[in-house]
Parts: sequence; C-alpha cells; structure tokens
Amino acid sequence: MQKIKPIMFVGTGSDVGKSAVNAAFCRIFLQDGYAPAPFKAQNMSLNSYATPDGLEIGRAQAAQAEACGIECSVEMNPVLLKPNTNISTQVVLNGKPIGNQTAQEYFLYTDRTELFKEAMKSYHRLEEKYNPVVIEGAGSISEVNLWDKDIVNMKVAVTSGASTYLIADIDRGGVIGSVYGTIMLLPQEERDAIKGIIINKFRGDLSLFEEGKRIIKELTGKPVVGVIPYFRDIYIEQEDAVVIQHKTSTAVEGKINVAVVLVPHMSNFTDFNMIEHLPEVHLYYTDNKAEIAKADMVILPGSKSTLADLKYITDNGVATQVKQMHAKGTPVYGICGGYQMMGTKISDPHHVESEIDEIEGLGLLPVETILSEEKKTVQSKFSFLGSEAICDGYEIHMGETIAANPSPLCITEDGEDGYYKDAKTWGSYMHGIMDNPVVLKQMLQQLKPDFTVSFNYKEYKNQEYDKLANVVREACDMDYIYETLKLG
Repeated sequence: MQKIKPIMFVGTGSDVGKSAVNAAFCRIFLQDGYAPAPFKAQNMSLNSYATPDGLEIGRAQAAQAEACGIECSVEMNPVLLKPNTNISTQVVLNGKPIGNQTAQEYFLYTDRTELFKEAMKSYHRLEEKYNPVVIEGAGSISEVNLWDKDIVNMKVAVTSGASTYLIADIDRGGVIGSVYGTIMLLPQEERDAIKGIIINKFRGDLSLFEEGKRIIKELTGKPVVGVIPYFRDIYIEQEDAVVIQHKTSTAVEGKINVAVVLVPHMSNFTDFNMIEHLPEVHLYYTDNKAEIAKADMVILPGSKSTLADLKYITDNGVATQVKQMHAKGTPVYGICGGYQMMGTKISDPHHVESEIDEIEGLGLLPVETILSEEKKTVQSKFSFLGSEAICDGYEIHMGETIAANPSPLCITEDGEDGYYKDAKTWGSYMHGIMDNPVVLKQMLQQLKPDFTVSFNYKEYKNQEYDKLANVVREACDMDYIYETLKLG
C-alpha cells in the first residue's frame, strides 16, 4: 500500500470526541487496506492498560490499537499522567513510573525538550512500522499559556508533518466562535497545519448547517470536511472518567442491580463494561449509602489512591453499609484497589500514594496489603476457580497482598492471583476479569442460579468499530482527506 502522511486530530476542548474519531479513522484506514497505528504523546487518565511486554499506556490507545487490528505497544502513548490527588500525579514514561510530581513541578520544572524528544522517538518507531500513524491531541489547542510546554498538540503536528483536523463539539453550543477562536489564536505555521474541521455530535437535519459550514470557511479559511451526527447506538470504550457523570447512579426495578462504589480516584472503570451490556443487569455507580443499600451486588473498583479512597468511603458511611449488606448475604467483590480495601489493613510505608501510613480495611477478606515502590504491569492468561476456560486479564498495581492461609481465586501462567473466601466474597488484582463469561456466570449465579452468559464482548467491540467507522466515513469528505495525506 502506498505510503501516506500521518493524520492528526486535535480539539477545541476536552471531551469533544477526539478519541472516538481517532478510533474511527484507525478502523477506516484498516478497512481501506492500510496498516495504521495510534499515537498520543501525552495522556492523562486513570484508565490504563498493560501492553504484552508489561508496560503501561492509556486505555484509549489500547482501544485504538484494537480498531487497527494490532497489539498495543508503549510507543503509542509514551507519556502517561495518572493523578493521585487534585494537585499531584504519577508520571509514567515509556511504560514505567518515574515518580510523583505536582502539576507545578511537571509543567514548570520537567525538561520539556527532553520529554518531547522521548515522545517523538516513540512516534518515529511507529512511523517506520505503520502506515499511517493516526495521532490524537489532548484537550484544547488554544491554551496559549501552555504552548511553550506543549508536547502533545500542535508541536507534534508540525514536527510530524501530519495533516491535522480540528474537532469541535456542536452539542455544547457556540461552535462557530469556538472554531474561529481556536484557529485564529494559532501562530501561522500551526494554522497552516490545520487542513480542515470536523463538527461532532450534530443533532437534527444536517442540511441546516450548510450556512454554518460556509461561514466557518469564510472566517477561518478552513473547510468543514465532516459533520458527524450525534449517536448513542455505537459503543466504544471510553477513557475519560467524565463519562461516569453521564451514567446512572441509582437502582432500577426488574433488573439485577449491581452497584459499583464510586470513589474519587477510581481507575479502570472499563472493568465493568461487559457486565453493563448484559440485558438482565443494571449497573450503576454511586457513593450514596442509601443507593448502595438497594443493590443486589456490590463491587469495589480499582483506585489510584487506595488509602485515600478507603478513608473517603469510611467517612461517608459507605464502608459500614457495604459490611452490613455483606453480613446479610449480599455478594461483594473487589478489583485491584477494591481487593486491597476488602482486606484487614493497607500499609503505605514509602508513601507511594499519600501521606497516610496505614489504614484499616473492611475486613471482608483475611489479607493485608503493603504498598511498594515497584509497579507490576502484566497481561495474563489464567484459570478462574479451576475452570477449564482460559481467561484474559491484566494487572497494574503497586503493592503486595498477603494471606496467612492463601486461597487463590485465579491460577496464572506464573503464579496465583486474588483471594477466594466464598462464592459471594472474593477479590482480584486482575483488571478485565469480568470480561470473561465464566467469571460473570459465577458472580451472577449467586443471585440467579440459572444465569448464563452468551455475550461475546470481543466480537461485539469489533463490530462496533466497524459501525463507528462507517458512520464517520459517510459523514466526512474522504476524498478531500485522502488528498491531504498524499506525500510530495
């Protein structure tokens, strides 16, 4: 296939649809016979993923790699920021944590030139192997105060020579002003890199925006090359925790109600995507003890700041509510940080997560956790409770959980994972454990003994990538876009 330029998608703001559009074009290029790969120089997210060689990247790039039909790699997201608090973040460089920094330390004192060089090394390794590289920006490109610190937006566009497209969310309102202001703030070199504009989340009759397209072209000199309709019937895994705000927070009648305890630093909420798609189940997120009390099952999720989040649910009464429900027979399960919370004690002697030295756990499992400075990131094949089915998952955690009398939940290729107390009480470090039908069947049969799982999550996701690609392809002027990708 003929070599073409990289393509980049940047935004007028956060949550305008860059990740989804990027995934769509990853699949479009695959459908058209190319060998695409995603790239995002710097990502900020608590939803991460382990690569096959045990390195950590943002979940969005892992999903985009799926859309490309390839395994994910650390080159796809060389810099990952994982917030610990409102002002502090763990910095992950080339898949490994290099320490915690405040926002001020990261933006003012980290060597931006060296960081950008590292990011572009990853980009060039991808460029040598794939065609094209599909690049995603971050947030808004019009944050003038951050331009000299940029390692992810227009500096990448100019350095890579990518044909760059600006995405704007019309559902927010003020789209013409947003597009105009964003483009006109850019210096000329960066403005020249913008080849067109994609309007996202349009509701109603597309013909009604024809005048809007004309006005934008007159004001900015850039054509509107696509108007993507607002849709709710296509499923793509989300990375940004803002999506949780749009999910339900209460139980409903007539369903198996599964409550995920909402904590401030929840990580990897994608762990619950498959169970959320089962028609018999209603999954909701809440930190309200009255709403948790309505649940048939409670799940404690992963956390980037487990001690702080455990203190949060202890202070607001949720911890007591969960313990009372468990005592009466409600199933309670924990994933990663949630597994740690279910134990008797969590210690942080090196202050890996916070200034808290030690905190008492919920006491639902006879295990203790000691956080360490080494992070484990690994993809795993495992058997669940002795099942013959080969399951998939991945671990991302700092610390070791110890039991005086081990009772492993999973047997992995190189050891054991988790603790099984009884059918209604277990914990695991394995993210993605609930993507495996054998696991969900065991959990839900505690509430409905004849429950079976026939849903194929991997096949479903693959079909949704195709649906997304088809919608975006139809909405965009692909002839124009391909013309801008020609070399020379």
